[in-house]
Amino acid sequence: MTEATETTEATEAAVGQQDHDDHHGAHDGPHGYASDKTGYLKRMRRIEGQVRGIARMIDEDEYCIDVLTQVSAVTKALQAVSLALVEDHLGHCVVDAAKASDAEGAAKVREASEAIARLVRM
Repeated sequence: MTEATETTEATEAAVGQQDHDDHHGAHDGPHGYASDKTGYLKRMRRIEGQVRGIARMIDEDEYCIDVLTQVSAVTKALQAVSLALVEDHLGHCVVDAAKASDAEGAAKVREASEAIARLVRM
């Protein structure tokens, strides 16, 4: 097994374990991203490779601006994933909760608002 595969599997396991450990806002059905889980994992693996490339650049004493350019690219890629996840969450999880009850819908909207606030803080 390669180091990249081990790292990816460890990341997926940690994310899966966090989901099971932290049922904050959980629901019984599939998550909003379930329909494109393969696409999300592919994007995250690509980002993981970019991050490893940045570490390699630092190890090889590459020029600061070149490293910063790659950090910016990774940041934008993560932002794109985040926006897609927010859209999936709103279109699936929040809508389902709102259909179930006003209270559940309001709780999901509040949860989504808090998540968006965390995303835009820097």
